Amino acid sequence: MRRWLLALFLALTAPAVAEPIDAEDVTVIDSDTIVGYHMQPNVRLVGFNAPESSNALCEVERQLGVRAAQRLLNLVRAGHLDFVYVECPCPAGTQGTRFCNYGRDCGTLKSHGRDVGAILIEGGLAVPFVCGATRCPRTPRPWCPRAVGTPSSGWIENEVTPPGRLRTV
Repeated sequence: MRRWLLALFLALTAPAVAEPIDAEDVTVIDSDTIVGYHMQPNVRLVGFNAPESSNALCEVERQLGVRAAQRLLNLVRAGHLDFVYVECPCPAGTQGTRFCNYGRDCGTLKSHGRDVGAILIEGGLAVPFVCGATRCPRTPRPWCPRAVGTPSSGWIENEVTPPGRLRTV
């Protein structure tokens, strides 16, 4: 009985282990969101924030967002991927709801052993974004420092990337 309880404890407290995932099982939604195994909800990749390709605050952010999403897509297409679901940094009881990460799961994705977020950061296509256990700091969006959310300041209203543009399937 003791051995069984110890085995159960170790299984529940062991760190998540990366598992290989085929490129065909990953759909890139944008530069920091994917769908894994063709299942909902979407997965927010953690450890970095990348510019938005839709709902961008300015044209510079939109263009960088498109480049970042394309880079992520290229990394996925190159294969040799490892994926891990991780717990989202949300208050207790909110995981899986719209109050936690907009209902998305959280995870990490590695390409050829390197975290894709680190690759995007290294390429100037993302910035570090590390959350605490139950909450995140203000989301860094340094791409449009003067944008104040009005069309005259460069904010893009209803700008949407064409459907299927970044799909790998």
